[in-house]
Amino acid sequence: MAHPQLPQEYYDLLEQIQAADFVLVELTLYLDTHPDDVTAMQQFNQYVQYSKQLKQMYEERYGTLQQFGNSYTDANWSWGRAPWPWQV
Repeated sequence: MAHPQLPQEYYDLLEQIQAADFVLVELTLYLDTHPDDVTAMQQFNQYVQYSKQLKQMYEERYGTLQQFGNSYTDANWSWGRAPWPWQV
């Protein structure tokens, strides 16, 4: 059930992030057994860039998404104030 205060774009971005990261997991597994596949490596790098872009877009609009130094903090240390993805 959708959180009443969040726009549809919020859910769309989360879904796109999940899909991109799923592709990265699958490509990682593939490349573990096919380390010489240049095309797969190019696809991996493209999805890394795409995933980072999506996460940056999400964070600019909805707040911090990643921890452990993968995201910058704002001046209010607002990490965790927005609903967590599993809460919506």
